[in-house]
Amino acid sequence: MHTTNRRTFLARTAAATAGFMIVPRHVLGGQGFTPPSDQLTKAIIGVGGMGRGHFSYEGRLLAVCDVDRKHLADAVAAGGKDVKGYADYRDVLQRQDIDVVHIATPPHWHALMAVEAARAGKDIWCEKPMTRTIGEGVRVVEEVNRHGRIFRLNTWFRFRDTFYGLGTDVKPLKKVVESGVLGWPLTFTVSGITGYDWKFYWSGRTDLKPEPVPPELDYDMWLGPAPYKPYNVARVHANFRGYWDYDGGGLGDMGQHYLDPVQYLLGKDDTSPIRVDVDAPQQHYDAAGSWRRIEFTYADGCKIILDGENRDTEAAYITGPKGKIFRGFRSDIPKLQELIATLPDPEPQIATFSDSVRLRRKFALNESNGHRSSTIVNLGIMAVRLGRTLRYDPVAQRCVNDEAANRLINQPMRAPWVL
Repeated sequence: MHTTNRRTFLARTAAATAGFMIVPRHVLGGQGFTPPSDQLTKAIIGVGGMGRGHFSYEGRLLAVCDVDRKHLADAVAAGGKDVKGYADYRDVLQRQDIDVVHIATPPHWHALMAVEAARAGKDIWCEKPMTRTIGEGVRVVEEVNRHGRIFRLNTWFRFRDTFYGLGTDVKPLKKVVESGVLGWPLTFTVSGITGYDWKFYWSGRTDLKPEPVPPELDYDMWLGPAPYKPYNVARVHANFRGYWDYDGGGLGDMGQHYLDPVQYLLGKDDTSPIRVDVDAPQQHYDAAGSWRRIEFTYADGCKIILDGENRDTEAAYITGPKGKIFRGFRSDIPKLQELIATLPDPEPQIATFSDSVRLRRKFALNESNGHRSSTIVNLGIMAVRLGRTLRYDPVAQRCVNDEAANRLINQPMRAPWVL
């Protein structure tokens, strides 16, 4: 018989303990359990209306940030004991224990925060519209790729969910378009008739008077890179959508939801329209207004028509030389559903952000294709503001022989903010 000394006993105990530690996690923590050490961690910048929606998205919340102390206090209380609040997003970016930064601020902050998050080594989940200008989008694409980050834009209709008035997700539409059964080129009409509300109630007010800034709001930081305008309650928080400095009215609010899937269906993820025609009343210099019609034309003749007045009461969502698809997925093509069942599925996409982060592969809607669909929105806004036709070079990403339009592509930021 061998005598077991203390050192041998401890060694055997440690080995036995190590054996217990490699029991599968679902046994230790229940089916589907993911321990905190394996979860992606996240911070949310901007915790007003849209930002609160990001609480439920994947990832373990560690930090929230807002320039409104009331919003911030409410978010910290809702987040739980592990969540710390910040008034300055730059302090959030310095934390080494945060994997993903969610940007849920008004759009005039999106590009600046995304670029700084990429430089800080964070992956990014950004609200729509991706950027307020085309030039800002170019910079986000450059910096995200330069620093090897994963970027997700927070609209999802190209890869899941029923797509507004179509009554279906986008997948069967993609199969139809790729099959060529509708012919080519195609025209998409996006209007109330085809199931889309342009939300002109997001038009801004033109009678704003200066008001005292409430004590809980850091208004200078809320403005950030935007031009200084005197505070008025109608300008900030949910109302920002009605002002060119921060967004673009109903088009800025809903455009990327509506138009990104169209870009995907047309296979235009690496290009942009070459012409924009507009019918709109003269716009106010500060407050976004309504418009009647915007028409985008691609080099191959494909078109996207935004009908703000629902003029065409018989409009099809998709019109091609050989057939049409209407709201509710009705079609004049006989036995279309039977045909769809025989068609191959579209190329697969990564539709779970954590998969993209762990695999270091692009998400379905990323900085590149997201920039191109944001460009459609921003080209429309530019045409509405200028009140005239624009011709656009999708390679150079500039308007052709139009310096006034190009000044809207690259707009200066208020000092000391630079992109």
